[in-house]
Amino acid sequence: MLVDFRFKNFRSFKDETVFSMVASSDREHLTNNTVETMNSSVPRILKVSGTYGANASGKSNLIKAIQTMQGIVARSAIVEPNLPLPAQPFRLSTATAEEPTEFEITFFCDDVRYQFGFKYTSKQILSEWLIAYKTSKPQAWYSRDYNPKTDDYEYKFGSHLLGAKTLWRDATRTNSLFLSTAIQLNSEQLKPVFDWITESLIIFNNPDGPVFGNIGSTVEHIKQQGADHVRRILSAADIAIDNIELKSVPVQSFQFDAATGQLSNAREALMLPVFSHSTEEGSATFELSEESHGTQRLFALAGPLFEILNNGRVLIVDELDKSLHPLLVRHLIGRFQTTSELKTQAQLIFTAQDTSLLSPELLRRDQIWFAEKDRTRSSRLIPLTDFAPRKHEAFERGYLSGRYGAVPILREWAR
Repeated sequence: MLVDFRFKNFRSFKDETVFSMVASSDREHLTNNTVETMNSSVPRILKVSGTYGANASGKSNLIKAIQTMQGIVARSAIVEPNLPLPAQPFRLSTATAEEPTEFEITFFCDDVRYQFGFKYTSKQILSEWLIAYKTSKPQAWYSRDYNPKTDDYEYKFGSHLLGAKTLWRDATRTNSLFLSTAIQLNSEQLKPVFDWITESLIIFNNPDGPVFGNIGSTVEHIKQQGADHVRRILSAADIAIDNIELKSVPVQSFQFDAATGQLSNAREALMLPVFSHSTEEGSATFELSEESHGTQRLFALAGPLFEILNNGRVLIVDELDKSLHPLLVRHLIGRFQTTSELKTQAQLIFTAQDTSLLSPELLRRDQIWFAEKDRTRSSRLIPLTDFAPRKHEAFERGYLSGRYGAVPILREWAR
């Protein structure tokens, strides 16, 4: 379960920003909307959180920050030594344009709370740390800091970290993480941390992009378990589909061999879904590109949903309401907040514009966040709880009236 995510100097976010899934002391919807952790420091975690704000307020950048952190963990040990890291600092201030970006994520994995973070520029990792809470006392497993005076790194290893630490340290390049390198060199102790960050965060961050790049998980689910589960999700959304089959489509790919300078091509098979529809007057099959945008998006989400709900992972979606009916979005949120169905600790984190979801019957006060920009054009995240709304307050009306900020200031434009 995700506990919180902290980041600084990334895209439109200049100052340190904290996004938290820690439940407040609010007793509303306690059973359905929160999970008990059996941990005295963090007794309850939220199952769902939604972020609202005007266009260009920074909502999507929150999700891009999580995805960028995840990508660096997953790939930094296997990229070429001289390739730059994906640094995107806040550029509207001379004080931050050349400063490092910082990420830190805290999560529960196998009942242990981990706190992992790093600071970096496009050229190198500047610092990195990992703390584990197997008891109430923190265990500093390792830290790594770049010393510009010696042009080298200073490492500190805790007694709880086992394995070939010297080997892992010496193999860690300036543009790679120690965590990622140690995993490449078979650290079993660090593997749960690496796996949780790279596999438990399922991110959909491009609502306007081509859906075909996101259907792989659903296609794989159909290959292994058949199409019945996916069809039932679509049917629950009142999408009348009788059957889903996979069709092999030949695709030509090109590869360039830098050593020989030769360009080669190969044909491979791509599996794409075909949907069967029938009425009293006839039947027909349709390819995914012929279905509505809502059906395409729901199909892409269907496969990951089973894995996330069954295995307690975290679904992170930018514009969850994009091309989906409000009642369907409510249904999806409800799947994460139904205690009878979920035996695991799955979470949903989303951004949206549909204000009808801002309902005290659906979300607690601590489940709602707002993104807005200040006078320096820097984004900030503000929890609804900062405004101390009353119980059962009409959140939607309060938001649209500007009570919580994070709404566009509309002006007439010249003709």
